[in-house]
Amino acid sequence: MHIDSLKTLVVGALEDLKARDVAILDVSRLTSVTDLMILASGTSTRHVAALANHVVEQAKAQGLRPLGVEGQADSDWVLVDLGDIVVHVMLPETRQLYDLERLWADLPDDIELREEHRGA
Repeated sequence: MHIDSLKTLVVGALEDLKARDVAILDVSRLTSVTDLMILASGTSTRHVAALANHVVEQAKAQGLRPLGVEGQADSDWVLVDLGDIVVHVMLPETRQLYDLERLWADLPDDIELREEHRGA
């Protein structure tokens, strides 16, 4: 599945169940693990679990099996690994505590690291 189609599928699944504060981070220049991270908040642990489960169900309906799903036991933070996209669904307090948006924004990209290494 093309990454744009996958992004549309994930965002649609999150919006279906009224996820809050959906954010899309392009991390393709920062890591080889994934290209996009999609973050969303749920209003309760039950809502977080339902959002993550709906993303998984919608992906499977399109023939895409998640590489992994982590955090379902506590459901204050559930990660769904879809390969090119990693989805983080969290309670607002957990999202604020870990502040992934700022963490990934503050990381230097490969170009900056190469220039620093060369002394530029």
